[in-house]
Amino acid sequence: MICTMGSETKEDGSGSSRNTVHKEKRAYLFREWTRIDVMRASAVLTVHLLCALAPFNYKWEALRFGFTLALVTGISITFSYHRNLTHKSFKLPKWLEYPFAYSALFALQGHPIDWVSTHRFHHQFTDSDRDPHSPIEGFWFSHVLWIFDTAYIREKCGGRNNVMDLKLQWFYRFLQKTTGYHIMAFWTLVYLWGGLPYLTCGVGVGGAIGYHGTWFVNSACHICGSRAWNTKDTSRNVWWLAPLTMGESWHNNHHAFEASARHGLEWYQLDLTWYLVLFFQTLGLATDVKLPSEAQRRKLAFAR
Repeated sequence: MICTMGSETKEDGSGSSRNTVHKEKRAYLFREWTRIDVMRASAVLTVHLLCALAPFNYKWEALRFGFTLALVTGISITFSYHRNLTHKSFKLPKWLEYPFAYSALFALQGHPIDWVSTHRFHHQFTDSDRDPHSPIEGFWFSHVLWIFDTAYIREKCGGRNNVMDLKLQWFYRFLQKTTGYHIMAFWTLVYLWGGLPYLTCGVGVGGAIGYHGTWFVNSACHICGSRAWNTKDTSRNVWWLAPLTMGESWHNNHHAFEASARHGLEWYQLDLTWYLVLFFQTLGLATDVKLPSEAQRRKLAFAR
């Protein structure tokens, strides 16, 4: 296992690593906060507060709802936002694509246009000063703090000019304008259905699991783990995160073959999202499913 932290780490052609000079850290807390920054921080704090209150409002059926919510919204993020919309790893009919994108809203990670744009920038500028959640700025920045600094992301990456494919679709423009209303309506329905236990054990616990599942991919999977492919960046495969991340923690595999619908490339690498893609492919609903070729594998394999 390799761990890197606190400085930018790159690899030369021989596979050895070299560290660059530390850059001056940005003031993440004591700065001007935009309205969007405050809204995002409020959502994250609310979810974690509800999670902390869960032991005092415990009901097994509410906790079961929380686990179900984490599973459904989490796999919607990985299946829809990530592999379908960001990387176009497969195609779906719109009547199936849109419901998955809609359910991903309730993972509280933003609307598709914002999420997809950020992730495309991450791959374009991986491990550089322009990476939206660069690991060279430290664990906590790449894990969560970057979310609350939209001005910094705009300074790094510029405008959202890399998602015209989504901006041209009325459905994604609609979600962009109305995300908050859907979230508040959902939380209200959850409360009316099950009261405080369902808010704390359901939205709180389920939301916290979903948050950290995604965040660990941005942080831990660029800091600790193993490398199967010579990708020239800090991406790592972290096997123990595979169940929590729906297979996204095979992150070195992903950075090697960004368009691949399958991240767990070996039979023993658990990848729940891939199993869902395979299910829909078997039904004839997921088409143009992309996988790495043998030639691509040989090109990025470490020399033996």
